[in-house]
Amino acid sequence: MHIEFTEERLQSLSTQQLLQLFKTLEAPEIKEMQGEYAACLLAQPNWLANALGQVTLHNPFRNWLCKAFRPVDDETGRGYNTFLQGKRIVQCYPMLTTIASSRFDGRPAYQLVYRHFHSTCGSVHMVDEVRRVAPELYLGIGTYGFTDAQRRIPYPFLLKGPQAAYRGDIGRARQGFEIGTREIPALIL
Repeated sequence: MHIEFTEERLQSLSTQQLLQLFKTLEAPEIKEMQGEYAACLLAQPNWLANALGQVTLHNPFRNWLCKAFRPVDDETGRGYNTFLQGKRIVQCYPMLTTIASSRFDGRPAYQLVYRHFHSTCGSVHMVDEVRRVAPELYLGIGTYGFTDAQRRIPYPFLLKGPQAAYRGDIGRARQGFEIGTREIPALIL
């Protein structure tokens, strides 16, 4: 039996169901991810993560709108997050993108590595993994933390699009940073 996964269906699933679905999906190619993708949180692993996610991403001062990407070459890309801050649209939290083995199943995933750039997300070792659910619909699993156990907790989100053009690169790269097993545990060094 084939189940069609829509945005509404994804929003009805639990964190564990989303993680199980994620393990069945394929990674988009670097060149596929081009432009701004509307973003929203899905079911979070517990009530505290849900409350913190809502306070951090959707509050009266700043509302999360999207993630955006552009290919740099066949193996890497760049990206950022966009927020509505008051009446202004602002980009922040730059990331390097690449295809690498997922921490959840070892299969390829489109990885968003924030540590490559200076930002709060980089400071907490945030890495998002993205796989395609359907054309223009993607399931992401975010991770962050200072320990391996913290970085194994899945924080699901949805991306839809692209809905607008990439606005331009932001961020200052960390001098000497190289992706390691803290970011991508299955990485073969």
